[in-house]
Amino acid sequence: MIDLKGKRALVCGGTSGIGKATVASLKQNGAEVVILSRSASGKDTISCDLEDLESLRTLVSKEIETNGPFQILINNSGGPPSGPLIEAQPHDFEKAFLRHVLASQTLVQLLLEGMKSSNYGRIINIISTSVKEPIPGLGVSNTIRGAMASWSKTLSKELPSDITINNVLPGFTNTERLTELKKTLSLQKGISQEEVESAWLSTVPEGRLADPSELGQVVAFLSSPAASFVRGTSIPVDGGRTGSI
Repeated sequence: MIDLKGKRALVCGGTSGIGKATVASLKQNGAEVVILSRSASGKDTISCDLEDLESLRTLVSKEIETNGPFQILINNSGGPPSGPLIEAQPHDFEKAFLRHVLASQTLVQLLLEGMKSSNYGRIINIISTSVKEPIPGLGVSNTIRGAMASWSKTLSKELPSDITINNVLPGFTNTERLTELKKTLSLQKGISQEEVESAWLSTVPEGRLADPSELGQVVAFLSSPAASFVRGTSIPVDGGRTGSI
């Protein structure tokens, strides 16, 4: 049983896709959740763009001062636009690095003291299977996701023993982003969206797309005391698509 009662979680990108499913799973298992997103509104939300580090520091610090520390941090943000790596411009990398690596670094620094005072911390980064196998047509994303994984592994050796950090690597998951990618590839390749999806699924032993809730449940486990000895890992949740590297 996963028991997250008494734990506060900050979930980035929690209004859609895997982030939204993660929010539901954490709440189902007893956690109090605050969503951080550009489109967030209402109670228990922080409306902020991850590319605005100054606002991020201000708003998250205020939330902690008002309502107390977080014990769980879920770093999750939409990936950069698709396209060949050779066509990418410097600003494409800079923007993606800011949104993913620098925003995650900022949040860890903001939440770390609270995790230490709680003697409990779980940092989970939702990245991509491109960490293990680069995905064609996602050049900038592959590069930045790899940087996130290296950042995470380095932190895993620096954080106190009761604060862990791990990565979840989604495979082909039935989200709005995957639908948009399917449309883009369909136009680029001159084939139907059904053919794009069929080509994807031919590489997945499970033979289907993942439901976002399946990712959310893995994140909830990694957020729990049951995962206390899981540290510095990158766990594919991809139906067996990636290799053993």
